[in-house]
Amino acid sequence: MLGRIADGISRGVEGIGAAIAEAFFEDVLRLGVTGLARSGKTVFITSLVANLLDRGRMPQLASAAAIRAAWLQPQPDMTLPRFDYEAHLAALTSDNPRWPASTRSVSELRLSLRVQPAGFFGALSGPRTLHLDIVDYPGEWLLDLGLMDKPYAAWSAEVLARAAGRVHAAGYLAAAAAADPAARHDEAQARALAAAWTAALAAAREAGLADCTPGRFLLPGDLAGSPVLTFAPLSAPAGPAPRGSLWREMARRYDGYVRAVVRPFFRDHFARIDRQIVLVDALGAIHAGPQAVEDLRRAMADLLAAFRPGRNAWLSELLRGRRVERILFAATKADHLHHRQHPRLAAIMEALVREARDRADFAGARTAAMAIAALRATTEETVEHGGRALDMVRGSLLETGRAAALYPGELPESPAALLAPAREGAMRWLDDDYRLMAFAPARLSLRPGEGPPHIRLDRAAEFLFGDMLR
Repeated sequence: MLGRIADGISRGVEGIGAAIAEAFFEDVLRLGVTGLARSGKTVFITSLVANLLDRGRMPQLASAAAIRAAWLQPQPDMTLPRFDYEAHLAALTSDNPRWPASTRSVSELRLSLRVQPAGFFGALSGPRTLHLDIVDYPGEWLLDLGLMDKPYAAWSAEVLARAAGRVHAAGYLAAAAAADPAARHDEAQARALAAAWTAALAAAREAGLADCTPGRFLLPGDLAGSPVLTFAPLSAPAGPAPRGSLWREMARRYDGYVRAVVRPFFRDHFARIDRQIVLVDALGAIHAGPQAVEDLRRAMADLLAAFRPGRNAWLSELLRGRRVERILFAATKADHLHHRQHPRLAAIMEALVREARDRADFAGARTAAMAIAALRATTEETVEHGGRALDMVRGSLLETGRAAALYPGELPESPAALLAPAREGAMRWLDDDYRLMAFAPARLSLRPGEGPPHIRLDRAAEFLFGDMLR
């Protein structure tokens, strides 16, 4: 008994000592990796960690030489699942490489870096440790943050207005039109409406649209079938809805969803982020058409409204919680384009999130936009066709494994050529047909000290936490 007590005291002292050391002598940076569906969050985290463990492909990370050692260790939050880095890396680097499964819940990974700062004072202070806590969020949950200050009536009006005229929502709109919001609540009807709205959201996601709230409808987890996931948008009744009506019950469940699901998610995870990267499949939206581009632009503006960006001061952190210091907007899958088009993709990314960036800049956060590929899956070539030189990319097709070369079309020099028709409600692009193929990851042969090949992953890392390495 005395031995167990002594052992417990010893472990407690060790835990307190580790916490004190971390709080006063070791830097901790929480990096949030967010993005909408198919933006490549899992691949980004896996490649970033692999390239920080073996930094041979990170020349644009200015302080990479200051990293003396890098290692993985258990994350401090024992209530969160660990990001399965080893399994995801094995999927990408096997003899038959495949894309890892997408994010389905919040996960975390701690990468610790032993850093020797440069210069005279760095030599005096000696090496220090930076803990990089990487937090992965399901893309489908992101837009829910915009619901926190939005009542049910406002949310219903907004999503129904956006769904009007969209083929994928026709079934739900018909069911909602047939429902009387002032009639007495019927549970079977509520469940049918919720199921129809879930089907509409799934179809919208398949069509490349970003407006998919509530996000937990697509990834319900252990909440499946609960009342907080059994509501749907309705047109407001002509007069005050009576107690016990369908409208009142739907509003009550919506409020419960915001209170019990969205707010804890924001409080426990999002509000603790120091730096943020928002991954965006801009090429996928362009390929899907003007509606998808406009939907993505609105979604990015809504998403940033949930953040409280600005510089962390110790007093404001104690009194108000953390504020995001840096936000990077990254257009992914840059390897689907020849490098000559990367500046155009970055310019489109800048314009696409202009409204969102302006809000963040005004609040004091540093922001940037760039085009990246966390894992390069293609090679480039230029071919002559009809007297014209075409810049192409070559890779293995995801569905068949067959090698193929793709000319995706030329992105416009001015982003307005895409954003203007998208804002005006155009149904298709008039001048160009932007093509996109799904490529499988290429087989890798990594030399010692090298991580997986990428495009500008090192520049992204430099912006997000390069200052912490100096």
